[in-house]
Amino acid sequence: MTPRVPRPTSPEDALPDSILLPSGPFPVTWRRSARARRLSLRLSRAGDSIIVTLPPRVPPQTGLSLLNAHHDWIVRQLQQRPAAICFTSSSLIPVNGVPHTVRHTPEERGGVWIDADHTLHVSGDADFLARRVRDFLQTLAYKHLGQRLLELSGRTGLAPRTFAMRDAVSRWGSCSTAGRIMLNWRLIMAPSFVQDYVILHELAHLKHHNHSAHFWALVDQMCLTRNEAELWLKNHGPALMRAA
Repeated sequence: MTPRVPRPTSPEDALPDSILLPSGPFPVTWRRSARARRLSLRLSRAGDSIIVTLPPRVPPQTGLSLLNAHHDWIVRQLQQRPAAICFTSSSLIPVNGVPHTVRHTPEERGGVWIDADHTLHVSGDADFLARRVRDFLQTLAYKHLGQRLLELSGRTGLAPRTFAMRDAVSRWGSCSTAGRIMLNWRLIMAPSFVQDYVILHELAHLKHHNHSAHFWALVDQMCLTRNEAELWLKNHGPALMRAA
């Protein structure tokens, strides 16, 4: 029997996966990026971890020093996080940017539905309420965003080869070099002008698979509300990303 040779360890293997804060340990994600030009530290879009990005030649210890030096900054960032959207009875959940009140109606039948008064009814056992709301929103997102993608594709002349929904906590959408566009189902909670911006952003990648000046010029040409949409995502996106 050939003895198993252990995988060589690297300095990055010794980096901690959390930082100790007054509220307890908080996750840390380490990323080595060949495209990064400088060492950076940021809170993830979902607000559930600190991301430290290391350029190719920066030693891990330098990243650890940066993390420890910004302990107070991390605490402030977490304190400023918007409250997560909760899928519970009586909570407010935006659908296409419009607040809807969740109403648990265990005696009813029909799963989940929305009435004319912007009430989101959920039947069945209370233990499954959050899951049913989430499933309903994901199904609605696939139908609504898929239809909007089709409409905007026809308007711009840029059509993806395939379309899929994603359950992501860091990206609103993506476009592969093979022409596959994926959208985050949580966009169903955003206003329509934000949804359109994300869709048009990904459609522009069908022509420019980068973030060059030509790419942004195309986005600006197709989406006149780009600045407003980006500001909305900056201010309200983290709460959507944390929705559960």
